[in-house]
Amino acid sequence: MADATVAEEEYLQTLYWLQEARLPMTGANVARAMQLSAPTVHEMVGRLERDGYITRAGDKTISFTPAGNEHAEQIVRRHRLIERFLTDVLGIPWDEVHEEAERMEHVMSPRLEERMLAAIGDAKTCPHGHPIRAGERIEGVPLADVEPGATVRILRFENEAEDLLHYLKGIGVEPGLEGTLAENDDEGDVVLEHDGSNIAVTRSVAETVSVLADPSPPPRVALPGQLVLGERPYGR
Repeated sequence: MADATVAEEEYLQTLYWLQEARLPMTGANVARAMQLSAPTVHEMVGRLERDGYITRAGDKTISFTPAGNEHAEQIVRRHRLIERFLTDVLGIPWDEVHEEAERMEHVMSPRLEERMLAAIGDAKTCPHGHPIRAGERIEGVPLADVEPGATVRILRFENEAEDLLHYLKGIGVEPGLEGTLAENDDEGDVVLEHDGSNIAVTRSVAETVSVLADPSPPPRVALPGQLVLGERPYGR
């Protein structure tokens, strides 16, 4: 295998995110997620295949090779670790760390990774709720599906595009927040009651917020098109 370039690592992150979110790993979904043209994605997917990171089936579905999956896990783990370090240790607001992590993840040494892991203590997720280590993801349901009267706890934001993170922080929604679903209809906002106040989330954004709910609606994966909401690409 060739050493992955920064561009290849960006694609590996996106593919890993699709796999983790149980969305089909296809060139079309990669193009939606990264907000790139189909020809651009097709060229890079071909390069990833030639370099041994992925395979493609006859129906164009993409799968990681063992080495590709390991590399994708590594870069995603570093990204989320950096986000947690920047938030918990350096005090940077959680809606501002995604782009910084994007820049740092490609150049971080194993020694620095070890130091950061020690610094964050027993933290298990990034500030946006995604597991730092593979295999520790808690399955949730979209906030948009929860019925009024249910109790909810915010698990994570499935789209970490920074403009969406600014929006969510601005209205007071963050991982770990608990409340009761006050309103939810097909036409209006999804309204969460928390500590005596109501927080209204647009329905489109509520599709991207995973929660634990009691009672819980049936499990459902949001459609890829519903998750393309930010002015910038999906977060990874």
